[in-house]
Amino acid sequence: MICESEKRFVVCISNKGYEASLERNKIYVMLVDEHASADGEIRVVDESGEGYLYPANWFIPIEVPEPVRESVISASA
Repeated sequence: MICESEKRFVVCISNKGYEASLERNKIYVMLVDEHASADGEIRVVDESGEGYLYPANWFIPIEVPEPVRESVISASA
């Protein structure tokens, strides 16, 4: 299981070809994955509820207030 400190948040700005898996302008939980970032990708908990790799430039990292953080994490669990 991924610990809370390894969860970050991103907003999806592109989903070309993955419209069923990602919604544009939605906040997603990003899981720290050093191997993915070395390849220009990030691991995101998508609409399936699982962490999958996507191009990093499809997302913008954001900071969220604690109530939003808890809500997004519970919605993606």
